[in-house]
Amino acid sequence: MGRIKTMLIKRTTEETMAKYADEFTGDFEQNKKVLDSKVRISSKKMRNVIAGYATRLKKQGR
Repeated sequence: MGRIKTMLIKRTTEETMAKYADEFTGDFEQNKKVLDSKVRISSKKMRNVIAGYATRLKKQGR
């Protein structure tokens, strides 16, 4: 069993990936850099969770 992502995390990730879909990859570190440069996120933990979820979605082929 993994951690459950909140609707805020899912919605933010999907909106960000819709805008910058070609810049996200299957690499977590690269996704963190993309989020730092493109989106204003208040906390480091939230940025990491969004980057991890985006990485997971990219690896699944979405």
